[in-house]
Amino acid sequence: MRFGVTMFMTDETMGPIDFARAVEVRGLHSIYLPEHTHIPVSRRTPPPTGDAALPEEYRRTYDPLVALAAMAAVTDHVELGTGILLPAQRDPIVTAKAIASIDHMSDGRFVCGIGFGWNEDELADHGVTMRDRRAVVRERMLTMRSLWRDEVAQFDGEHTRLAPSWSWPKPVHPLGPPVLLGGAAGPKLFAHIAEYGDGWFPIGGAGVRAALPDLQRACDAAGRDFAELRVVPFGTLPDRGKLDYYASIGVSEIVLRVRGGGVDAVLRQLDDLARLVS
Repeated sequence: MRFGVTMFMTDETMGPIDFARAVEVRGLHSIYLPEHTHIPVSRRTPPPTGDAALPEEYRRTYDPLVALAAMAAVTDHVELGTGILLPAQRDPIVTAKAIASIDHMSDGRFVCGIGFGWNEDELADHGVTMRDRRAVVRERMLTMRSLWRDEVAQFDGEHTRLAPSWSWPKPVHPLGPPVLLGGAAGPKLFAHIAEYGDGWFPIGGAGVRAALPDLQRACDAAGRDFAELRVVPFGTLPDRGKLDYYASIGVSEIVLRVRGGGVDAVLRQLDDLARLVS
């Protein structure tokens, strides 16, 4: 079993360089950082956390690609990923270049965890509606796949167009870095994973066992090998019972949640996690 961590990293928490060094020295496998470009003050979209008000950390997140690039420069082994990136809120050409650059400079350690977005106002400021966000993400990811994979990349869709183009560096892996899609189980999500993803981030991890047959059927329909997909419960609270359960159903990687805080508070949590998983 491999164990990674995710934390809302902000200008008020332990910084990316010290955090990455601390994770790697404790033998943990991966680091994933979330993304919010901004948080509109509108209360039209309720917080996904169930809180009356959205926690402060959502407003203060670092750009994950900038922070992960800093981490790549001071680590040798730990995987570095987005958990999660919001492609509907990003230019696909610029994002593909940034990800390929981090992956190239880190010797292939980048993992692209993505999602469709939950904040209607945040999406709207990027010119995307809630109704269209899945279609937009799909086309932008297919565009990025072409930029990572093809000597001459191109894409022609309803929401995204790329004329035949060159783009280097290419990622270390010929098809690009692994793409893991976050979200609740369902036919729409599983169809996206089967078409252009490499795995699933079940957020929180509930209901994974019951959903796996549906994911396998989606892969079969798309001609994909289900056995090659990564299923990575994401944002899991550290608990020995949960870890044993996931191991019993064949999960080989889990991303554990670390609460954002200062250096001392975060190091205590990392020490506890290292002891739990050792």
